[in-house]
Amino acid sequence: MRLNDPLVTSFVYEGKEYPLNLAFDNVLDVFDVLDDKTLRDHEKAEINVELLSGESLKGEESINLWNYIYENFIEIENKKPIEYDLKGNPLPVKKDNKKMIDFDKDAEYIFASFQQAYNMNLFQMQGKMHWLEFQSLLNGLPTNTIMQRIIQIRLWEPSKGESSEYKANMRELQKVYALEDTDEQAE
Repeated sequence: MRLNDPLVTSFVYEGKEYPLNLAFDNVLDVFDVLDDKTLRDHEKAEINVELLSGESLKGEESINLWNYIYENFIEIENKKPIEYDLKGNPLPVKKDNKKMIDFDKDAEYIFASFQQAYNMNLFQMQGKMHWLEFQSLLNGLPTNTIMQRIIQIRLWEPSKGESSEYKANMRELQKVYALEDTDEQAE
């Protein structure tokens, strides 16, 4: 994201210009399609291309266009905050692909956090707020919001000096806010 570039509303792919609706709620609909286990991959590509561009394409053409859209305009990187030691030096970055947010399970916490931090009703922003704006605001939520607190709980690891009561409480909170389905854990 560059602040001196306009938000993307169209793009050119293989010589043809396509409109692009990257309203955050539209992109969240795309994630719902991606999670739908009843659809085949090519069906997901066709639906998502139509959701985002209004174009009704089939087969390999839709798959190639979908891959381009996803890689260039939608893909989310899990960015972990930089941690510092007591002297203020950045700690080595751990390669951790642990999912920190689930847009479905965390919807009410995201909504409450946007309301708290920005006095913004996300339902009123549907169709208006661009995906990049949404991502930036989500990544910039202050630490005193419920969503940031939940992320801290999910990322917490025990360390020396913490009481056993505190550790037990944090482990219990991690269970409460865990993203894994209990069905998947049982298997």
